[in-house]
Amino acid sequence: MNICVFCGSSSGAGTGYLRRARELGARLASRDIGVVYGGATVGTMGAVADGALEAGGRVYGVIPRALSDIEIGHTRLTELDVVDTMHQRKARMAERSDAFIALPGGVGTLEELFEVWTWTQLGIHRKPVGVLNADGFYDPLIAFLDQLVAEGFVRPAHRGILQAAAEPDALVDALLAAELPDTSKIEVAP
Repeated sequence: MNICVFCGSSSGAGTGYLRRARELGARLASRDIGVVYGGATVGTMGAVADGALEAGGRVYGVIPRALSDIEIGHTRLTELDVVDTMHQRKARMAERSDAFIALPGGVGTLEELFEVWTWTQLGIHRKPVGVLNADGFYDPLIAFLDQLVAEGFVRPAHRGILQAAAEPDALVDALLAAELPDTSKIEVAP
């Protein structure tokens, strides 16, 4: 099994996010779950990879050629795939993954999270999606998503696709136990 971890080239404020990224990588490795991620050595990306590698795990990186110098492609990975575009990067990461976790991150992390969640919602794949809600980072987003349901823009079953937990093991357990809806956004509403 492989889990894709969406994370950033930034470390965030303070050292807590790097520690949580490293912890997630180590916990995935200890459960014999491979890590798929963006392939860089910097920020939370580097931390999640290093945590998994130090714990003896498998780590697969996918990095676009244009970013390989900027983000410094990780050289100690099980495998590093250098692709031409961001679209190829995301597609390759999704192909190699059985589930997805977003660490605290920026716009790129959110874009990746929402894309794979949409793919599950539309039935393009049936893979669980979650956020590591470290120190309540995703609390405002979770509240906003609940508002989308209350306002009728997201179906409750589709909102339920996104799992959230503050601790890595709890999130992985939730993803492994997730019952994805058979519903599709394409269905005609009653």
